[in-house]
Amino acid sequence: MASSQIYIFSTIIVSAIIAGVVFFLRKGQPAKKLSRLAALAFAFVLAGIIFSENRWVGYGLMGIGIILAIIDIIKNKKNK
Repeated sequence: MASSQIYIFSTIIVSAIIAGVVFFLRKGQPAKKLSRLAALAFAFVLAGIIFSENRWVGYGLMGIGIILAIIDIIKNKKNK
């Protein structure tokens, strides 16, 4: 198994574990919908993981996703 495949597999496993923990901790609370900006950030991060074979493209997409997520966090903090 190549190192890039191990990286992708471990990223998927860690993401599934985090999703499971969040799901069980928020069981009694109503779920909040993702904002459009957060959904777009999530899509960019996933695209970065998928296209990780080309490092510039993968890291660039992940970077864009993280920047969008930070903008969404700041935007939501100001609204509260």
